Amino acid sequence: MLGLYVALVGATAVERLAELVVSARNARWSFARGGVESGRGHFPAMVVLHSGLLVACVAEAVLADRPFLPWLGWPMFVLVVASQALRWWCVATLGYRWNTRIIVVPNLPLVSAGPYRWMRHPNYVAVVVEGVALPMVHTCWVTAVGFTVLNLVLLSRFRIPAEERALRSAEVETR
Repeated sequence: MLGLYVALVGATAVERLAELVVSARNARWSFARGGVESGRGHFPAMVVLHSGLLVACVAEAVLADRPFLPWLGWPMFVLVVASQALRWWCVATLGYRWNTRIIVVPNLPLVSAGPYRWMRHPNYVAVVVEGVALPMVHTCWVTAVGFTVLNLVLLSRFRIPAEERALRSAEVETR
């Protein structure tokens, strides 16, 4: 099962690369329409943390000889797939406005369709679920705990406040 787990983490890395391609395209679209970027200071930490998650999953599984426990691994796999589905639902709902960076295009209303009907930051829900579930597919609990703690600090103290400030600023400009 270790080989399949490494393949799952590899597939997640490929998915991340696809996100970066979409994000770069969307950034060009946003900047062409007067988009303003915020929160660049915390972005490198996010890149390191998310890249580190993938490396740590494989490293812990191999170095700590973590077992695959079917009663845990399969439900966690389902959560990984569900988190990806939620993430891409967010991407599809936001369209060209979705980005890994915080870029707000002035004079565009907030999106209230798709998962945004029910929650303000559904993409971050996907990230939190994936950050627990992906490592736990192969019982990599140290990675799951470490990523979750660091991610919650990054999201709650830096990313979400920066995004909220940018959105409030754009709302004021449109009034």
